[in-house]
Amino acid sequence: MDAAVPLVDWAPTLRLLLLAAVVALLPLSWVWLRQRGSDTRGRLAALTALTLFLTFDLIVFGAFTRLSDSGLGCPDWPGCYGEASPFGARADIQAAESVLPGGPVTWSKAWIEMIHRYLAMTVGVLILVMAATAWVERRRLPFSPWWPSFTLVWVLVQGLFGKYTVTLKLYPAIVTLHLLGGLMLLALLAVQHTRFQQQEQRLAQAQPLLGLPPGMRRLAGVALAVLVLQIASGGWVSTNYAVLACQGFPQCNGQWWPGMNFSEGFTLLRHLGRTPDGGLLSFEALVAIQMAHRLCAVIATAVLAALAWRLWRHPQGRPWGGGLAALLLLQLASGLSNVVLGWPLLAALGHSAGAAALVLLLTLVLARSAHLQGAVQLQPGRHTAAA
Repeated sequence: MDAAVPLVDWAPTLRLLLLAAVVALLPLSWVWLRQRGSDTRGRLAALTALTLFLTFDLIVFGAFTRLSDSGLGCPDWPGCYGEASPFGARADIQAAESVLPGGPVTWSKAWIEMIHRYLAMTVGVLILVMAATAWVERRRLPFSPWWPSFTLVWVLVQGLFGKYTVTLKLYPAIVTLHLLGGLMLLALLAVQHTRFQQQEQRLAQAQPLLGLPPGMRRLAGVALAVLVLQIASGGWVSTNYAVLACQGFPQCNGQWWPGMNFSEGFTLLRHLGRTPDGGLLSFEALVAIQMAHRLCAVIATAVLAALAWRLWRHPQGRPWGGGLAALLLLQLASGLSNVVLGWPLLAALGHSAGAAALVLLLTLVLARSAHLQGAVQLQPGRHTAAA
């Protein structure tokens, strides 16, 4: 009698997890060697900073995966045709490529997709180590261990978004949520990294990292909210391939207000390029998606420019204001070049990286200006020591 065939083959998943653990040993070893004179808390602070850096890289590489049309380079999940790498799936990849040359499955696209997954799993392993270490060192942390624990849960949620991005064949709402989820992960790590820095400042009885008046912090919060809305609209443009729906700038296809179908364009529960009833998405819907992004950009630019000006006038905020202004100008330039130059890969990738950098900068501004007991609060033109 033949042995029973298992309903689920866990071997590829286990091999991928083992590979992620082995790859994660490299940054973990680097942190251990660099911080060999530090205690566990110091190593955790360094690991948080490194994971923040790798998460930013993961977001940028995820954008490259999407922009190079490699999201379905391996059309299953988490492996590639049931294998842990494209090497094992070579025959299946060649067969798919022979049927549709230049299609969604090619040798290079399979590797781009799998490298993105390897990096994502490596970041997940690092966050798992962070969460476990945080509970061991919870009495010495400047934040609750539930912060890294929630970050770990969020990584798992991101993994599910990644899964359904593939299995639902680039479902636009899922792909957009996957992008926003990556930015949320970046913000969570940025807050924890800043808390470590603030703890060091407090122990050294130094000035706070960034002392801002309440009004400016509220403006920064509004700017971050508006930025997230703008990124969501940009993600919706990208995932629906609506970047080139408008030719020319500032007009769209030679008109200030072209024909648009907002109800069709912003129906969230539908497949890529399709209406909810299965028909083809109209060109007017794509124009509506692109025009909505442009209109949101006007509001976002005004709010971010106002914050940059306020930060520039503040004694401690000048570097942050200058950085915000520079990133804003780069975003405008890369966004414009996407339209004028026909969506070149380098400009599109720079636009995605710039959006992530803006989220990181604003999160750091808000986190660094948060009040800590015993810290020094600075107001423009005067210094006030907290009791």
